[in-house]
Amino acid sequence: MSDTLTSRRPHLVSGPATGLLLAALAAGLVAALVVGISVGSVNLPLGQVWGVVWAHLSGRGAQADPLLSQVVWEIRTPRALLAALAGAGLSVAGVALQSLVRNPLADPYVLGVSSAASLGAVLVPALGSTALAGVLGVTGAAFAAAMLSALLVYVLAQRAGRLLDSWLVLTGVAVGYLCTAATTFVQLQLNPTELQGMMFWLMGSVAGASWHDLTVPALLIAGCLLWLVVQGRALNALLAGEEAAIAIGVPVATLRIGLLVAGSLLTATVVSVVGGIGFIGLMIPHAIRFVVGADHRRVLPVSLLAGALFLVLVDLAARIADRPNELPVGIFTTGLGVPFFLWLLRRRSTGGTHAT
Repeated sequence: MSDTLTSRRPHLVSGPATGLLLAALAAGLVAALVVGISVGSVNLPLGQVWGVVWAHLSGRGAQADPLLSQVVWEIRTPRALLAALAGAGLSVAGVALQSLVRNPLADPYVLGVSSAASLGAVLVPALGSTALAGVLGVTGAAFAAAMLSALLVYVLAQRAGRLLDSWLVLTGVAVGYLCTAATTFVQLQLNPTELQGMMFWLMGSVAGASWHDLTVPALLIAGCLLWLVVQGRALNALLAGEEAAIAIGVPVATLRIGLLVAGSLLTATVVSVVGGIGFIGLMIPHAIRFVVGADHRRVLPVSLLAGALFLVLVDLAARIADRPNELPVGIFTTGLGVPFFLWLLRRRSTGGTHAT
């Protein structure tokens, strides 16, 4: 079992101080959202941004300057909020999948779930008006592909009824490469105009977000988070091993199925609206466990806010790094995530953590 998940080393923040950490993250998120809304091809003063947002929140949106109101409220605010939702959703998905396999190396990207969800989402516009595309839709197709991928990786990574972390990572990488190859094949069937937009989307982007894009992710993240928090004690027991969890009455099989569904549903939903953004589900939960310990009742809400803040800041960096051009946010998350993943592997190979 991983020392990272069971947190045998002292963590930095005690239980009573977790509330202060949550408050600090919430305040940081609000500040980052305001800054993110103010920055763009034309920077806007923070006072004007707050004025427009407050005018709409208070029901006096019609009094604001029409052009300024459109830029701030219809274009930039949904974008910043979608970045926060995507970061939160991927972080919570990472917590769910790491709890499922009791392994800090697990996340939607490493396990191939994100690549499979991307493949499912890309198939919908490629199939056009066929019955499959019409019935499933982008989110449905992404969810179905993510579920199949996660189930396949989970089954293939077991030997004699035990889940092997080395097989988990290798199987996830293999499935991810297979899905990426299939996605590339689908892209070759698209015309150049569709291909350009699809390439940018596959690397992850919250550009072009609208208020309509926020409803489904917000509801699903809230629902999955609530279920996971309710299962907090059972998740903590699962960290001690299947036998120990069963001994105290935890329905391990049912719990693991729920974790698989929650992680895949969150990943599929985020991928369907912002494309493939990797490694957030790996980095954020691992860092949060180091700070607050392994108790899921603390890890889940802190990871939610930390993931939201992280992706809002990454999206801000993607907009200002190469002005006036805009870079996909997946470039930044992958650039940070790969070294983090290699660091985790090195720690495990040198005895910093123990294999499951």
